[in-house]
Amino acid sequence: MPHPDTPPSRRALTAFAWLWVGLPLAYGLYELVQKATQLFTG
Repeated sequence: MPHPDTPPSRRALTAFAWLWVGLPLAYGLYELVQKATQLFTG
């Protein structure tokens, strides 16, 4: 958790950074599961 007196702009930047990394990561994991399912189920 961020420190309570962290400025809002810093919190917004942190949230943006997490989304910048997290969204492509989540998409990649979703694609991986889809491909693995196809591979193992035919």
